[in-house]
Amino acid sequence: MNKLFNELRRRNVFRVAGVYAVVGWLLAQVAATLESAIGLPAWFDGFVVATLLIGFPIAMIFAWAFEMTPDGVKLTAAVPESESIAPKTGKTLDYIIVGGLALVGVMIIADRLMPQRAAAPAQSAGGEVLAASIAVLPFADMSAAGDQEYFSDGIAEEILNVLVRVNGLHVASRTSSFQFKGREIGIPEIAQTLNVRHVLEGSVRKSGDTLRITAQLIDTATDRHLWSDTYDRPLTAANIFAIQDEIAQAIVAALSEVMDVAAPAEIVVKPVTDNIAAYELYLQARELYAARVRLDEVEAMLAQAVEQDPEFADAWALRAGVYCLLVDYFYAPQSEWPEHVRKNREYAERALALDPDNAVAIAAIANARTLSAQSSYSKENFTEIIADFERARAINPRDGSILNWLGLTYAMVGEKERALASFRDCAQFEPFYAPCAENIYDMLASMGRMDEALAQYEHSLSRGLVTPSWTNFGLLAHFDKRIAFLISANNPGVLHGYRRQDEIYDAFKNLDADHSDLAADALRYAQLDNLDLTSDQLALLLTPLGAYDIQLAPAVIWLPEMKKYRQSPQFKDFMRSSGVYDYWREHGFPPQCKAAGPQTADGGEFTCE
Repeated sequence: MNKLFNELRRRNVFRVAGVYAVVGWLLAQVAATLESAIGLPAWFDGFVVATLLIGFPIAMIFAWAFEMTPDGVKLTAAVPESESIAPKTGKTLDYIIVGGLALVGVMIIADRLMPQRAAAPAQSAGGEVLAASIAVLPFADMSAAGDQEYFSDGIAEEILNVLVRVNGLHVASRTSSFQFKGREIGIPEIAQTLNVRHVLEGSVRKSGDTLRITAQLIDTATDRHLWSDTYDRPLTAANIFAIQDEIAQAIVAALSEVMDVAAPAEIVVKPVTDNIAAYELYLQARELYAARVRLDEVEAMLAQAVEQDPEFADAWALRAGVYCLLVDYFYAPQSEWPEHVRKNREYAERALALDPDNAVAIAAIANARTLSAQSSYSKENFTEIIADFERARAINPRDGSILNWLGLTYAMVGEKERALASFRDCAQFEPFYAPCAENIYDMLASMGRMDEALAQYEHSLSRGLVTPSWTNFGLLAHFDKRIAFLISANNPGVLHGYRRQDEIYDAFKNLDADHSDLAADALRYAQLDNLDLTSDQLALLLTPLGAYDIQLAPAVIWLPEMKKYRQSPQFKDFMRSSGVYDYWREHGFPPQCKAAGPQTADGGEFTCE
């Protein structure tokens, strides 16, 4: 054994192993640095390490079997010991080892002492994680009764709304971050799912007239708390906004120490009301409004809020937005729409008198005008409507409702590419906002991109973003999804119990034929069953069969199965009476439509494919 050991030492095998280890470690660090610095693939550093490991036994074999001589590389066995220069080579290898170890020491010390401003971002299944990225989780409700969740959520959401204005900082959307509420999931897994590096979590406790808010900022790449604090204040509206401001400023300060982010001057949180009761009502209402549930209660809460504080612009604006939705979401009959339009305008103008740049109020008026045109209550100027929506979007580019309403308006005037872009912007900022998810696959189908539409439809279904009151029947029929089609057609509110469902499915497979008798019979059944003939589902199912008098939502006018409807007198009358035709005459026809004769001052004919 001693003889083998001495021979290994004589042939410099141990020294070669040392040099290989030191140089290999340095190469691995260089690979990791290059990967993050110049955007190399995530597998690059792993490939380098694997290559070095594979090369180690090969290097040991060569060190044993070969020797460098003045005449080149020779087998060690062929070099007489008296002519060997192995001792000289050994000294050179010793110098390399010492120098390499010194360099390793310098790198380790520098890594520990220098600020980690260029820390390599973590990796996740969703792709590369930006170092300047953060998710604001819903704050835990620590109140004794556990009934203040709306309040703790509202605090977190306001902080998120401030952080999105920070240049260079990527902030996960509210719907993305809030999906983890009530779920036992660790911070690292949440960060990986949301593709962010930093997470802000906290808690809120209301007790009588006192308020305690705690918050902590975590760097999930290093599992290090960058900042934390606790705020104990009297429960007043002024203190709530002051704490939100302080937390946002502290987060930006903590992040700026490790990366290049800077808060804009307008990061200061502006108090929206000085009435704590009004603010609490507003937070409750806003949460329900975002979910599009219990909208009648939302209106009642906002009415109380503005009674408490008549100068509360955001509450007036949200109340205007609610009056766009009460009829659309079946909280009020269609006959009340004219009164709802009046209230929408009144409340929005109250908000704008207090805050001329209130994006929700601007968009609420524009949306009411689009819905009025869609419902044939009035002829509207779509140039003005779109300009107002674009102004609202410029003020608040991440608002899901604004982006969705703008997309629907673009869809109504036939600008499908712009509509799809607006829906996709909405989904980017609010991935779990169902209206935009549904409108994306409808617009893809309207553009003939059926494979993409089906993939988006299935994706939305898998994430719970498809409501029972909305089904793309044409898409299901196109891909022979017969069972899904029949289940949807049998839903309450559509044609539940109708005996000719199989004929409707067969008709969708051959829409070039005349199915007007089937459409008339299905409408008679719907009337006998007291169904709402303004139902979107009923329109989606029966309009392709010839029921052209049912109101259609903007996103579905251009679906392939609506082709015969687009050649009908009803379609042309609708385009004229709504104001869409005037928009075309001013801005040009969309690609799927064209003039069908001379265009005079009073109008002219047109056709749409």
